[in-house]
Amino acid sequence: MKILVIGSGGREHALVWKIAQSMHVKKIYCAPGNAGIAQLAECVSISSDNISGLLEFACNNDIGLTVVGPEAPLVAGIVDEFQKAGLKIFGPAQNAARLEASKAFAKQVMLDQNVPTGHAAICLGIDEANEALSAIESFPVVIKADGLAAGKGVVICKDEETALETLTNMQVRKVFGNAGNTVVIEEFLEGEEASILVLTDGDEAIPLASSQDHKRVFDNDEGPNTGGMGAYSPAPVVTDELLRQVMDDVVYPVIRGMKAEGAPYHGILYAGIMVTKQGTKVLEFNVRFGDPETQAVLARLDSDLVEAMLWTIGEAKKPDLKWKGEASVCVVVASGGYPDDYKKGKVIDGLDKASKIKDVVVFHAGTKMSQVASAKSQVVTDGGRVLGVTALGKDIKAAIDNAYKAVSLIHFEGMHFRRDIGWRALKK
Repeated sequence: MKILVIGSGGREHALVWKIAQSMHVKKIYCAPGNAGIAQLAECVSISSDNISGLLEFACNNDIGLTVVGPEAPLVAGIVDEFQKAGLKIFGPAQNAARLEASKAFAKQVMLDQNVPTGHAAICLGIDEANEALSAIESFPVVIKADGLAAGKGVVICKDEETALETLTNMQVRKVFGNAGNTVVIEEFLEGEEASILVLTDGDEAIPLASSQDHKRVFDNDEGPNTGGMGAYSPAPVVTDELLRQVMDDVVYPVIRGMKAEGAPYHGILYAGIMVTKQGTKVLEFNVRFGDPETQAVLARLDSDLVEAMLWTIGEAKKPDLKWKGEASVCVVVASGGYPDDYKKGKVIDGLDKASKIKDVVVFHAGTKMSQVASAKSQVVTDGGRVLGVTALGKDIKAAIDNAYKAVSLIHFEGMHFRRDIGWRALKK
């Protein structure tokens, strides 16, 4: 069949890379794609938020399955529109995508289903937020923009002054646009984070390999949150017992609750959890594959991803997923200045050398092909997160060494990356 992947980041490159290995695939398109994806798929210049344009393309090109990478088109209702046209599409419908579209909605679902999570106040405006803040007796607290904010709408506030400034930024200065009209002021949970991704057909769920993301921009988990600076799989903190607990106390209650609400959930469900001294608690839900967790997780998948996706929409039998025994590590190489201002168009050197290292895949995120100084077309930077250098190894340390060996061969002006990806796993 022909498959259309929507998106242009490292997650989408990893999806295209894994989908290309499926026996069911005749041709892959990606809209809009990037320079790395173009080596595996035909890139189509349709933006991921142009639902009508994507629908028209899918209808005109006999697309057998559409795979949605980013959250924005899911929240905008792309699944509903494709289903109305009789097209197969992987991902949750708009009603179900509210689990990511609204932190307040997700928190209410967790409370209704007795899912373990932090205490929180949902505030509809600056007055409510200030009132809730005045009642807080100890810091830090976490302030979350209710809507989509590209992974940057969560701020840990160490004191009241920082919290007031954050509320002003979100609700008065509108740094996240309408996403900050409502905020969730939440208890700060201390512990170790992990990412649990499951495939679901609305009734049953299949967990993927565990992973852990690194959100902060600098080593030692310092600096502002980003979309993710690296990830590894498996995450040692996720024991078999903990995974069973998350499935029983988090995943299945949410799936049952969404179905009872008339919003059955199909696709991938991502639970961001915090393992605390008081037990495992949910930080947030995402309604799509994580980025960069996807790069690390799919590098270890030893089964047909397309078959698994088809199961979620009732088009295939339930798969028995197999995983490679090796560990994997993804190191994100970013533009200097990210997650704040950064420059684009910097020539990237060393990609071919890095890609030739055994068990290494360089996933492109913010890249494009460009004519530079009248020379031949070259790969240049085109985003904040530029590459996801992903490597396998016999264990986490070997995977880390392999990934950083590849990173050392890559260069562009101003490039930045963390040098401690996987440090928690090494401590264990």
